[in-house]
Amino acid sequence: MEKNWVKIFTSSNFYQSEIVKQVLTGYQIDAVLLNRQASSHQAFGDIEVYVHQENFSSAIEIMILNQINL
Repeated sequence: MEKNWVKIFTSSNFYQSEIVKQVLTGYQIDAVLLNRQASSHQAFGDIEVYVHQENFSSAIEIMILNQINL
C-alpha cells in the first residue's frame, strides 16, 4: 500500500466494508478496500477500508453523520 493511506474501517463482512467505501466515495473521498481474508476460507481475516491521510477527519465525520459504526 502506498504511503499516506490510513485504515479507517475494518470488518469481516465484505458487503459492510463495500458500503463504507461507497458512502465515502459518494462524498468525493477516495477510499480503497484491502481484502485480508484467506482465499480458501473467508471466515478468517478482515476487509479494511483505507483513505488518504488528509481526508481522515472528513471521512470520520461522514461516517458519524451516516451512523456507520467505527
